[in-house]
Amino acid sequence: MRYKMFLVIAITSVFSLIIVFSNQNSVMLSKIKDHKITVQKHSGEGDSYEDFNEITEQKKVDKAIKIVKNNDWNKIKVEMSRYPDYRFQFSFKDDDNSEGKIASYSLWVNANGDHLQIVTDSGNYVKLDEKNSKILFEILTDKSK
Repeated sequence: MRYKMFLVIAITSVFSLIIVFSNQNSVMLSKIKDHKITVQKHSGEGDSYEDFNEITEQKKVDKAIKIVKNNDWNKIKVEMSRYPDYRFQFSFKDDDNSEGKIASYSLWVNANGDHLQIVTDSGNYVKLDEKNSKILFEILTDKSK
């Protein structure tokens, strides 16, 4: 009997915490506005990058976020043979008009130019399929491959 009561209390507590944290995230997301993507391109010399592009069109930013989020990320350490071709980050402005960074990514274009490989600051890795690689590349560079 005590075991069942403990189990009911534990399950109720977990669901309560989930609801509280979900509501906090919803409130935080509702404060976020003016998403943008800043892109830097490798300058060809060492670990040096130059500002390349800034995407502020909300439709493009949302599409890029969707592509990046909806992939099978692997938590593996990868070592590439060269510096990333591009670095990009998603950022936003909140109601106080202060800017914050959501996430930063390093991006490599494969030799054939048909796939993008992305690594996060926290060590996650993904190789995008050809379709999503093409779309994301066009968004980040304003060029088609």
